[in-house]
Amino acid sequence: MMKHSTPLAGTALAAAFVAVMALPAHAACYADYKAKQDRPLRLHYGVMQISDGACGNGRAAAAEIGPRLSRAGWTLLTVLGTFGPDGLAGRKASAGEFYLRF
Repeated sequence: MMKHSTPLAGTALAAAFVAVMALPAHAACYADYKAKQDRPLRLHYGVMQISDGACGNGRAAAAEIGPRLSRAGWTLLTVLGTFGPDGLAGRKASAGEFYLRF
């Protein structure tokens, strides 16, 4: 008995492949920021991992970073930018103890 492959089966497989490939690749997202504490005044520069939804959006990044810093007694001054994993190495020395701390 001869088996015949239906074009529908091949089309379904191709559609599934395209659907999987269309899913966004989620790389980690990070932000660098400046923060302060009062009495005595202390300032720091830090790097923090943030959600993908906040990546590329300064307001969303600030809304995520601010409360995390606040729980540790810090006030967010500004979000300098957001970036992917490729930007981590160049910021590690500058962030010092605040590199991925929060």
